[in-house]
Amino acid sequence: MRPRWPRTVTASALALSLSVAAAHPAAAAATPSAASSDAAAQRAQLQLLARKLVEAGAPGVIVRVDDGRGRPVEIAEQAPWTRRDHVLKVGDEFRMGSNTKTMVATLVLQLVAEGKLSLTDPVEKWLPGKVPGGRAITLRMLLNHTSGLFDYTDDAAIRPSMLGKDRRRWTSAQLLAVGVKHDPLFAPGTKWSYSNTGYVALGAVLERVTGAGLAELVRDRIARPLGLRHTYYAAGSAWRGSHAHGYERDAAHMPPGVPAEFRDLAGERRHGHVDVSDNDPGWGGAAGAVVSTTQDWSRFHTALLSGKLLPAAQMAQLRTTVPIDSRQPDGPGYGLGIQTGATPCGTFWGHDGGMPGYLTTNLADRTGSRTATVLVSTEFWAEFEADPKIAKAAQALQAAVTCTMFGKPVPAPAQAG
Repeated sequence: MRPRWPRTVTASALALSLSVAAAHPAAAAATPSAASSDAAAQRAQLQLLARKLVEAGAPGVIVRVDDGRGRPVEIAEQAPWTRRDHVLKVGDEFRMGSNTKTMVATLVLQLVAEGKLSLTDPVEKWLPGKVPGGRAITLRMLLNHTSGLFDYTDDAAIRPSMLGKDRRRWTSAQLLAVGVKHDPLFAPGTKWSYSNTGYVALGAVLERVTGAGLAELVRDRIARPLGLRHTYYAAGSAWRGSHAHGYERDAAHMPPGVPAEFRDLAGERRHGHVDVSDNDPGWGGAAGAVVSTTQDWSRFHTALLSGKLLPAAQMAQLRTTVPIDSRQPDGPGYGLGIQTGATPCGTFWGHDGGMPGYLTTNLADRTGSRTATVLVSTEFWAEFEADPKIAKAAQALQAAVTCTMFGKPVPAPAQAG
């Protein structure tokens, strides 16, 4: 998800894949024959870029790219000091953050297909009296971030949980209540603004309509049918399998621009960092509490975008987008739990997610036949303002991953700085 931390994360990993890939016009001009010239060289290039990102300051990096034509490229790189905690592997579980929204949107659309919900249903119908102005807010608005609801992660009441200091188990209703106690940002349906509150509202709707918890819904409707053995809605801080450790800088090493209230996270101290792996992600709720792996998420993306999980009508609804920036009506768009944008290497569909210790980007082509995931095992620096060296290395890797997924040449390693 996108916790606000010092300020809204506007330079998201997906946005970077747009801006950085655009900086490589050679990739756009590449021919299909050039794209398939040397898989080994592609892997070596991606591994070099991942290593450069670690050398720039990232504790760990996992990359998985499947261009749909052969064996996926899988890479894991980590800083030497992290090995005392865990040897990072491509198959490790990690926190998906806001990528959770794609699964929640899928669950909602499955119920729409079954006639149990309608995208035009007002929130008031399912959560009477819980959302001020709920008669004017539809489920579609919650899904595509046009509801105008204040984002609950901006409220100080959530901060101790975000920092790992409050281990309470937040319910969907409780998270929703934190968000809606604030005035809305704008009239429903008039603008776009990323809001985690909309998704915890959807979580509450799903629970009411089905009588099941979110963990059960993810398990029974998505994970089990697709054989996703390491994908689950986290019911606490415990992991089910081998997992990537996530780190944030400790208070003494936090960038100077970070306010005091965000500088001290709970967890074991390591090499100027804090190991936040065992902090409870429950404050993310339906907006960000899912755990998965690179391979599982690739399988999910393929199933979703190929139409295996949703009928054609609901796939069309999923892909109906609104502009993220009103000044760029033909720019990046947000559908129902999924984002899309054009790069010189191809048009992607996917999402990103940030939660303490974990920054993830998941991409696919329109049909799900090509997929890619990048995990960086830290999130605070994701604003790409604190350290230009890290920003440049991260951008170079993301651009290379995007182009590799579409079978285009990887940008030259010099781009990593």
